[in-house]
Amino acid sequence: QVHLVESGGGLVQPGGSLRLSCAASGSISLDAMGWYRQAPGKQRELVAFFIGGGRTNYVDSVKGRFIISRDNAKNTMYLQMNNLKPEDTAVYYCNKLSPFAPWGQGTQVTVSS
Repeated sequence: QVHLVESGGGLVQPGGSLRLSCAASGSISLDAMGWYRQAPGKQRELVAFFIGGGRTNYVDSVKGRFIISRDNAKNTMYLQMNNLKPEDTAVYYCNKLSPFAPWGQGTQVTVSS
């Protein structure tokens, strides 16, 4: 059974940085996986993902600020978030692109002065 555990969130001031981790266990590949986020009162959105062959893609709002990476040996995916903005405040999750694996608990990121 697939198990996803996100960590690394916290409270950070605008302009700050955080690095999120996603530890994946079970029968799952880090190919075609990504980071999602859900802000209060909003739908969950995909913000950064692998699209095969190690290529990456990002939603426009995080391009140039977020970097997705992975360590296949550790079956762990990361999201380096730089120059954080208050609108980045959300619970961040990792998951496959489709079909979804069971969702983890997510990690809260709060950007506030």
